[in-house]
Amino acid sequence: MTSSSPGGPGHLTERALPTATYRLQLQPEFPFAAAERAVPYLAELGVSHLHLSPVLQAVPGSTHGYDVTDHRAVQAELGGEAGLRALAATARAHGLGLVLDLVPNHMAASPRHNHALRAVLRDGPDSPYARWFDIDWAAGDGRMLLPVLPARLPEVRDRMTVADGVLVLDGQEFPLRAGTEGLPLDELLDAQWYRLAWWRLARTDLNYRRFFTISDLIGVRVEDPEVFAATHAKVLELVADGVVEGLRIDHPDGLADPEGYLERLEAATGGRCWTVVEKILTGPEPLPASWPVAGTTGYDALRYVDGLFTDPLGADELADVYREFAGRAGDRGGYWEATARRAAYKVVTHELASETAALTRLADRICSADPGLRDHAPWALHTAVRELLVRVPVYRTYRTGGEQVLTPEAARGAKAAFAVPEEATAVDVVRDLALGLRGDGPDERAFRARFAQTSSALRAKSVEDTAFYRYTPLLSANEVGGDPGRPAVPPDEFHAYCVRIARDWPGTGTVLTTHDTKRSADVRAGIAVLSQCPQRWAELLQEVSGVPAPEPHLAWTAWQTAFGFGTPDAARLGPAVLKSVREAGLHTSWTEPDETYERAVADFVAAGPGRIPLRTASAAAFALEPHIRTQILGATLVHLTMPGVPELYQNTEREYRALVDPDNRAPFAPGPDDDKTALVRAALRLRRSRPELFGATSTYTPLTATGPAAPHCLAFARSDRVLTAVTRLSLRLAESGGWQDTSLVLPEGRWLDLLDGMREFTGGTETPVKLAELFEERPVGLLVRAE
Repeated sequence: MTSSSPGGPGHLTERALPTATYRLQLQPEFPFAAAERAVPYLAELGVSHLHLSPVLQAVPGSTHGYDVTDHRAVQAELGGEAGLRALAATARAHGLGLVLDLVPNHMAASPRHNHALRAVLRDGPDSPYARWFDIDWAAGDGRMLLPVLPARLPEVRDRMTVADGVLVLDGQEFPLRAGTEGLPLDELLDAQWYRLAWWRLARTDLNYRRFFTISDLIGVRVEDPEVFAATHAKVLELVADGVVEGLRIDHPDGLADPEGYLERLEAATGGRCWTVVEKILTGPEPLPASWPVAGTTGYDALRYVDGLFTDPLGADELADVYREFAGRAGDRGGYWEATARRAAYKVVTHELASETAALTRLADRICSADPGLRDHAPWALHTAVRELLVRVPVYRTYRTGGEQVLTPEAARGAKAAFAVPEEATAVDVVRDLALGLRGDGPDERAFRARFAQTSSALRAKSVEDTAFYRYTPLLSANEVGGDPGRPAVPPDEFHAYCVRIARDWPGTGTVLTTHDTKRSADVRAGIAVLSQCPQRWAELLQEVSGVPAPEPHLAWTAWQTAFGFGTPDAARLGPAVLKSVREAGLHTSWTEPDETYERAVADFVAAGPGRIPLRTASAAAFALEPHIRTQILGATLVHLTMPGVPELYQNTEREYRALVDPDNRAPFAPGPDDDKTALVRAALRLRRSRPELFGATSTYTPLTATGPAAPHCLAFARSDRVLTAVTRLSLRLAESGGWQDTSLVLPEGRWLDLLDGMREFTGGTETPVKLAELFEERPVGLLVRAE
């Protein structure tokens, strides 16, 4: 099974394809000048491109840049456009290019800083900027709801002041409609194009599209050519000037028409950019072949790599131990599919109530205007919207293929929610509208787009941000794009994935750690080892059972997090554990916090996971350390040599233990090298010096070991010139007697150990290499064919 990539949807020339990228999180503490100082080190490391977090003007003090306020300018706090161009020049002088993180879907909903939104609030639907945003003016009685008040209006009214055409409250500024400044305050408030409201009303009354459930981020209509042009002019200028060579597209699933947007972007850049999309693929879901991109940002690769180092039988046993330990304290029964479905219902009826209400209004308007669709009750349409949304098995539908997502089976399941069969016909109407089968008028097009956009928000919030925190047998599997119900990936499945990627998307991105991963790769590696010893984990929990926890599900989650993190650190573990219980929403939440429960959580972390060194608490736990290291090195080498363009997140070239944001957003800071650094440097320099071996026309060939321990070796060749071999499930390997006489046949030729230049191996069936010899010095091998 060998794959080559002569063309295909992800085809790129060698010249256009980065060999490896390095993600830097820019922020006021780490601006362009600091990144410029890091360039020599990163060039020496071996990457070809720096991947910068968003650089356009954002809310002052922003530590991430996704809250864009002005697409016309580069963030002043980072050094402005001059600083960015200086960074690009220094990078170019060291042989590096720049990749930008582009945020087309949303911007900050801050009237004080967002000039476009400020114009809309001042001038209403007649503003030339009104087309920038999805605002349902009719739903707000002609006004836009702004859920920004810290309390109900009567409680904050006396703190409001008016001066110079602006209404001010606690540092917030709202522009006034012309001719209203002199009115009495109550009349003035009623006369505006917006309605100031208590923040809690966003859940039910919001009438503009937002990012997920974050009302502080307003959706942008980049499907409008004028809006696209206005919001992309600066970035396109930077591309045309050669400052930028690649683009990462943030959250394309939030767009009305992702494919149309990408086509317009491809045309605007003249095809000069390496472009990847933050598209989260579910299971075997393919990236649409028609999208003009190099591939995804790499969360699909993360799942496959992590799954390689997860023991399937042990993961199942660990799930049984979890259910016995957590009981009903978790999510009533502790099975993944049921947990995910319950989370979907919770999110669609609570957090996304405004979005489902907007879809219901659209559907009702369409039905009322069509004689053939009249007399569908709004409640029936609302029920149909809800029941179909929770049955979308992926993030969303696109231009084509929707019938395979919103299947007849999904429709039958949705109809089961109706007591009266005649009312259930609303499901057929809503399904047809979502699939674009009921006309092509403005409302019909809007419904189809909005249904898909809401579907993606529901999937993200219910799976990534809720169910992943409710179902926690093996936390290493609870990562974006992951499948906690099936955390392990067999080698054959991994090879098949790599063959397909090498053939169809050779320029796709691959990652192990990002600014959005809930746990860094090295933390996940420590947790994944537990799948090889579920009973030992149960014994460890018993050893620390003397530290009382608020409830067992929390105890399991916190202790497993601490085990992966490796060292007791209440200052870092505490916020991560608190975030996990708020996201789970079982005992407390972000919007309805239970202060008593949260104090108990903090006290537990301080007394237990934040104080007791779990990984060295016993001989049995300490004995797992070398196996954790094997996992880390194995995943690192596979990631850096598999098909695709690998990305290193800042600081991950060495051991990097980080938890969910903001813990993983600390500024870049070089540290001491270790054995992981040496491995990373060797692989990156090889990729940079021989790009043709890994690029668009490269090949991928799986290799299979023979002997009693063969399943514990994963090996493959790239372009018949580079060979990767790693140890997997090393604890199980040790327990079964080690490598014994297991061997690997290398392709013909002389092979040099790139990690130890003194060793040489001979390929061919006549001279199989003993794996005990290959892995004598380290649990991984990177070989290159001698020329």
